[in-house]
Parts: sequence; C-alpha cells; structure tokens
Amino acid sequence: MDTTGAEFNVMSPDCPSRLILQRMGDKWTVLVFLALERGPRRFSQLRTDIGGVTPKALTHTLRSLERDGLLTRTMYPQVPPRVEYELTEAGKTLLGPLGSVRDWAQGNAERIILSRTAFDGLAGE
Repeated sequence: MDTTGAEFNVMSPDCPSRLILQRMGDKWTVLVFLALERGPRRFSQLRTDIGGVTPKALTHTLRSLERDGLLTRTMYPQVPPRVEYELTEAGKTLLGPLGSVRDWAQGNAERIILSRTAFDGLAGE
C-alpha cells in the first residue's frame, strides 16, 4: 500500500495503521507505556514495575516499540553497561489515551468480574 498522502483506515485489512493498532493491543505494550510514564527506566526496573513479564517478552516488546519510534534505548558506556528506555515524543502522545484506558479498566474491574462470575454460573447450568 502506498502511504504517501494516503488516508489510513484501521478497518481496511491492508492498512498499515491496523498493524500499529495491533501493537497497542499486545499483552505487554500498554504496561510498558504506563511504566515509562514516570520517565526513563532500566530493564530491571521495568520488569519489577510490570510484574509477571518474562525477560524474553519484555525484550521483544521493547525492541518492537523502539522499531516503531515510540521509545528510545540509550546505552551508557560504563562498567557494567547501563541501558535506559524512554518514551519518544510520539510515544508520549499515547500516555493520555492509555491513561484513560487504565482508569477505565481499574474503575470497571469489579463490575466486569461480577458479570463474568454471573455468566460463568449460568453457563454451568
């Protein structure tokens, strides 16, 4: 698909913006953004902040976001080497929408859990 001057439409199966939207739906992407909301973080800090993410999954997510230009990886020449990850200006523009999604999820978690419990109870009958 030629992207020069083209309008993007995530509903079109050939639109590159669909791949970007899929990246936002990745299991760890939103949590990486929310962890980096406070500023630059080291890999180990991100793992601690995000609880439950494996090193392999975190590395894959960080590389993908770096490739997309949404975060930077800075290596400092010291012993041992220090690496920090930070959101780019483009990445920071996602903090507002992702913060709203986080707030919605936290605000509706109890309602959704109750709904699931009720549904599962009916499905078992």
